[in-house]
Amino acid sequence: MSFINNTCKDFVDILASKAAVPGGGGASALVGALGMALGTMVGNLTVGKKKYADVETDMYAAMEKAEALQSELLLMVDEDAVAFEPLSKAYGIPKEDPTREKVMEDALRIATAAPMDVMRACARAIDIIVEFAEKGSQLAISDAGVGAAFARAAIIGASFNVYINTKAMTDREYAGKVNAEAEALLNEYVEKAEVIVAKVYEKVCG
Repeated sequence: MSFINNTCKDFVDILASKAAVPGGGGASALVGALGMALGTMVGNLTVGKKKYADVETDMYAAMEKAEALQSELLLMVDEDAVAFEPLSKAYGIPKEDPTREKVMEDALRIATAAPMDVMRACARAIDIIVEFAEKGSQLAISDAGVGAAFARAAIIGASFNVYINTKAMTDREYAGKVNAEAEALLNEYVEKAEVIVAKVYEKVCG
């Protein structure tokens, strides 16, 4: 099962259909990858310019991390779809089946792990975009802002897929631990992204 090699139109058409996958988790991973790619774009537009010679080493280091993370987030588009498959099947088990609860619980954990990975990756993406926004070419500052806005949307979107699954878990202690990590990521990184967006807005619109 792979979606990342589809055309943009094919992906959007499948996303809009009644197919179970890709869904919000995969879409969030793709948006996160796009946000990271925009960060890398800022780096590429910065290196080689005399004006930014003093930050060139930092830009190359940030670009290396960004390119790896961009690829990682793209792979998560497909990984999220694979992770949802057991849960999709579990919902089809008759309620009177004595194995249903355990199968469902196991499937919920698998389905939750994928968007949690997306959230963690988006948090790292936001940290990298902070550097691009602060040190990158001011001619590309709007791209850093869009990248931050995308990463913010992606981490929030992935969290919805975490919470809808943990809500259905019977193991409330486990669900609570997952929710606590998700909440901590949101509290820290949504604000970080919003700070970048606000600064970019001030520079391009102020």
